[in-house]
Amino acid sequence: MPAITVSVKSPSAYDITIEKGSLNHCGNIIKEVVKGKKCVVVTDSNVEPLYLETVTSSLTEAGFSVESFVFPAGEESKTFLTVQNIVSAFCAADLTRTDFAVALGGGVCGDLVGFAAAIYMRGIDYIGIPTSLLSQIDSSVGGKTACDLPEGKNLVGAFHAPKAVIIDSEALATLPQKYFTDGLGEAVKYGVIKSADLFEKLMNEDAHDFIDALIVTCITIKRDITETDFFEHGDRIFLNFGHTIGHAIEKYYNYKDITHGEAVGIGMVTIAAAAERNGDCEKGVAEKITNCLHNCNLPATTGIDIETLAENALNDKKRRGSDIKIVIPERIGKCTVKKIPALDLVKYLGGED
Repeated sequence: MPAITVSVKSPSAYDITIEKGSLNHCGNIIKEVVKGKKCVVVTDSNVEPLYLETVTSSLTEAGFSVESFVFPAGEESKTFLTVQNIVSAFCAADLTRTDFAVALGGGVCGDLVGFAAAIYMRGIDYIGIPTSLLSQIDSSVGGKTACDLPEGKNLVGAFHAPKAVIIDSEALATLPQKYFTDGLGEAVKYGVIKSADLFEKLMNEDAHDFIDALIVTCITIKRDITETDFFEHGDRIFLNFGHTIGHAIEKYYNYKDITHGEAVGIGMVTIAAAAERNGDCEKGVAEKITNCLHNCNLPATTGIDIETLAENALNDKKRRGSDIKIVIPERIGKCTVKKIPALDLVKYLGGED
C-alpha cells in the first residue's frame, strides 16, 4: 500500500503518515519536520527488543544524535515517577528546546512521552510512532497526554500536539492477539459515534482483513473532531463514549487484569442499555454493540455492581462541579451528550437510589 497522509491543521499543523514499512525509514520522514539534531527515543520493555534498534538506526542514518530510554511495559508505569524519569533522560541527553523526543510504543508510551515533552523546558517537540492498534487508531492522534493517579486514570496531563505521527501497520504483526482486540474496542467506539458503515464491518467481518482501511477511517474521524475542538469544549467529548464507565472499571481493577479496550467496550454497553431504559436511545443499540464486541472477541459485561461503577466514575474528567456529562448513542452512527446531576448517576445506570 502506498503511503497515505492525513493532515491535521489545527491548532498545530502536522501530518499522520500511514505506510507499511515506514519504521525502516522514519528518520527521513522526521528530518523533514524538525529542526533539532538530538533526540531521545522512549519505549517500553515489550517494544524495545522489537523495534528500538530499527528506529534508532534510521534516525542515526538521517543525521540525528540519538539516545534512548526504556520503562517497564504496562499501565502500572503510567505514573508521575515514570514521567520524571523520562524528563531526567531528556536532561541526561542534554536536549534543548529545539530538540525532540520520540514516543515508540502503545498508548501508555505516547501519553507519557507527550506529557514529558509538554513540561520539559515548558515544551519541546515530539514524534509519535505508535505500535499498537489502540494507539494507531486513537491515542496517538489529538494531542492528549497524561499520566494516572491512584484516584483515577489520566487525571494529570496536558494538551500537546505531536510534530508528526508515523503509523506502520506491519508493527501489528508482532502484537499479541489480546492487544489487537484491545484496540478494536476503540474502533467499535468510532463506529457507534460516527460511522454506521464501519460498525457493520466490525460486526460482520474480521478486522484483520481491512486493517489499513480501518486505521485510516478511525484517525480521519478523530482528526475531523479534534481539529475543531482541540481542548474538548464541544464535540470532542463524543470521543469519550464508553470511557466514563470504562475508566471506572479500570480503576476498580487497579489498571490490571483488564485492557482499556475491554473496559471501554463494557462501558459502551452499560451506557447504551441505560440510555435505552431512560428513553434516550433507540431500542436494540446495546444488543448491537454487544454483538459487535463479541465478533471482535471483546467482553460486553462485568461483574462489578452499578453502585461501585458510579462511585468510581464520579472522579472522571467529564464531571463539572455537581454534574457529570455522559455520551450516549441515539442510534448507531450518532451520539449526543447528556448532563445529569452526579448524585443521579446510579439511578440513571439502573442501580438503587
